[in-house]
Amino acid sequence: MEANRRYAAAFADPGMDARPVLQVAVVACMDARLDLHKALGLQLGDCHTIRNAGGVVTDDVIRSLTISQRALGTRSVVLIHHTGCGMESITEDFRHDLEMEVGQRPAWAVESFRDVDQDVRQSMQRVRTSPFLLHTNDVRGFVFDVRTGLLREVDPA
Repeated sequence: MEANRRYAAAFADPGMDARPVLQVAVVACMDARLDLHKALGLQLGDCHTIRNAGGVVTDDVIRSLTISQRALGTRSVVLIHHTGCGMESITEDFRHDLEMEVGQRPAWAVESFRDVDQDVRQSMQRVRTSPFLLHTNDVRGFVFDVRTGLLREVDPA
């Protein structure tokens, strides 16, 4: 709260709306090591950012991308996974264990993976084949190296 008070004290309304200036939506992992705006050279207002565990394209990501495109004008999608992702070290057993602990089966899949490049390809395919998205031609996938800060583009084929 103190950090927010300091932020608000110097805050000036930038006068922009919710439409991203670059008409791009970025889907990425929630990993705390990824500073997406700095890594991509983006400023406030440039893009929509959608983050989850693994940066996986789930139904909820499709929901957000659909709203981003249809209501807010984005036309491009950038997918970013990363090296050393925690989703590579857990399995779908995580969901079963959670059910045993809580007594209720989660409605969602864990979406773990072993091959980060293949998971980027799968995520690109989910975007490209979604009937809800208007713009599926400009979809690019990358792997961010958490040790070097470099992005490596993944070939969709």
